[in-house]
Amino acid sequence: MSGGKYIDEEGVLYTTPIIRHQGNIYKPNNKVMGDDNEKIAHDVLTKEIDLVNRDPKHLNDDVVKIEFEDVIAEPEGTHSFDGIWKASFTTFTVTKYWFYRLLSAIFGIPLSLIWGIYFAILSFLHIWAVVPCIKSYLIEIQCISRVYSICIHTFCDPLFEAIGKVFSFVRITVRKEV
Repeated sequence: MSGGKYIDEEGVLYTTPIIRHQGNIYKPNNKVMGDDNEKIAHDVLTKEIDLVNRDPKHLNDDVVKIEFEDVIAEPEGTHSFDGIWKASFTTFTVTKYWFYRLLSAIFGIPLSLIWGIYFAILSFLHIWAVVPCIKSYLIEIQCISRVYSICIHTFCDPLFEAIGKVFSFVRITVRKEV
């Protein structure tokens, strides 16, 4: 990153335009230029996006990687003309590419808005409703678990100990038949 600051004769601080060597146009390398040392500025509301690898977590590896050969195939012995095959390949590939771009241009931002609102609501409900309800339930259930534990130790433990002592005198012998 190159860029800098200068002060004019009236004492007004200006920044020079930043020339982008690498990174993306939205947050080029998250760097702020200082006196000779570079400091990294962290913005908590946005993060740097990768314009090359747009699926870094491989969410769509098995779903949408559809190529011409995955959809259209001619078995041995039934081949069309080579020109038709090439034109079909080109038509399929270009149509898929541009139609995806058209749909992304038309519906990408509205759907991003909808999904952003949805996940914001989901996060809000999880933080402010679900987790407090679960914590409240776990606190309340502790009392019940103590009462349940006392009942088990009071009634069931002596019963099972007595049954165990009764059956402890049972001996099993194996006889070989001749």
